[in-house]
Amino acid sequence: MRAKSVEALEMAPGLRVLLVEDSTVLRERLTEAIRQIPEVDLIGTADTEAGALAAIKRDLVDVIILDLHLKQGTGFGVMRALTTAQLKPRIIVLTNYDLPEYKNAAIALGATHFLDKARDYGRLPEVLREICEAHMANH
Repeated sequence: MRAKSVEALEMAPGLRVLLVEDSTVLRERLTEAIRQIPEVDLIGTADTEAGALAAIKRDLVDVIILDLHLKQGTGFGVMRALTTAQLKPRIIVLTNYDLPEYKNAAIALGATHFLDKARDYGRLPEVLREICEAHMANH
């Protein structure tokens, strides 16, 4: 059972973000970029499906930035596991695999955004700010 309550979730400041990315270099770059956004709190990182699911179970997560290809497992596996979760974080897929069938599958599994690493990398802070504004308006 979680030690943190729904009340704690609602009272917590900022947007709690989990970064799930298999590339160490990109994970470090994304960590730095995310930490530049004052209203966003990067609560953790993972590079495997199991690591992501453990972090989600352990921490209250508002948003997951999720790569589809992981060191072990996949982003699709993470999204499938979340379909039965009580609290469903928003999912931003950030991938090199910008294929229509992957995008459709990710959206069907609950992704709210599907970004191509090469084309949309620079949009991530803007997307996080938009989600943060909506999150704050609801809390």
